[in-house]
Amino acid sequence: MDVKFQTGSKRFNYRAAGILIEQDHVLLHKQVDDTHWALPGGRVELGEQAGDTIVREMNEELGYEVDVASTPWIAENFFHYDGHDYHELGFYFYLISGRSHFQEGPFQGLEGERLIYQWIPITELNELIVQPEFLTAGLGRLPEHTEHVVIEN
Repeated sequence: MDVKFQTGSKRFNYRAAGILIEQDHVLLHKQVDDTHWALPGGRVELGEQAGDTIVREMNEELGYEVDVASTPWIAENFFHYDGHDYHELGFYFYLISGRSHFQEGPFQGLEGERLIYQWIPITELNELIVQPEFLTAGLGRLPEHTEHVVIEN
């Protein structure tokens, strides 16, 4: 069971996201009909460690075998999306893999056509809408130690 709940129009999510960088590109995804991009990941399940969540999600969504190398950010993100006010607790993990996954152009994952994935040059992130916004600059300079970020939109 995912760690999430709803009260009225307010929703809480506990999310793990993965930072995979190859050839100065970062892997991002977006919903087919959305304009904003985000790091791949998913909701943490009850009783599951957030680091295990991102390893599982990368395998389920893309078939990628990854390991967690570090945790650059823990973020409390407050935002409005699809008619709901969200309070999201997110763990952002820097990932490593034993093989390259880089490919040119957009592609779909193993779970169908709902999401579009793409390796985006880090130097071009400011040309896109990336959520949460701190990632646009942050992905170009990952912190050495975990930072706590609060985003209030």
